[in-house]
Amino acid sequence: MLKILVTYAVQGEFVEIKWPDVEPYYIRTGIGKVKSAFHLAEAIRQVQPDLVLNIGSAGTVNHQVGDIFVCRKFVDRDMQKLAGLGIECEIDSAALLEAKGYCRHWTENGTCNTGDSFLTELTHVSGDVVDMEAYAQAFVCRAKEIPFISVKYVTDIIGQNSVKHWEDKLADARQGLSNYLNVLKERI
Repeated sequence: MLKILVTYAVQGEFVEIKWPDVEPYYIRTGIGKVKSAFHLAEAIRQVQPDLVLNIGSAGTVNHQVGDIFVCRKFVDRDMQKLAGLGIECEIDSAALLEAKGYCRHWTENGTCNTGDSFLTELTHVSGDVVDMEAYAQAFVCRAKEIPFISVKYVTDIIGQNSVKHWEDKLADARQGLSNYLNVLKERI
């Protein structure tokens, strides 16, 4: 039986995974990179999963509310400013997923840009979606050699919506993610 650790930041993003031959474990990590990394590392130690699946909401600059992205590439926007100094700020989790044969048919590829701020003003942001946890989780999983993938539902357009709009869209995100993930159940 495949053990999957499902991570989400806030209760409003929780989605039950209903896949055959899968034993899901759920961990609410809290918002932000530090909390997320800490709670994920603790959960990995306890569960020893075969795969970590991060699910949740995200903002975007270039896409639409309701779009879903499957992220295998992650950017730390807080450290991106220091990339010229040789500081790592990008992680690609595709190779380990491919090596294990996980999520091959999940085609809605995207790049997730992670930082410790809720973006409300339009700025240049690399990637398709913006969140506050995925890069940190990708970092922990890479260090522990556990395949990692993130599925994000766009809840807000940066520069057009407020934190309140994000809160209002969480129910839509939960429903959209549930539909998406539980349709893919045969395709893990």
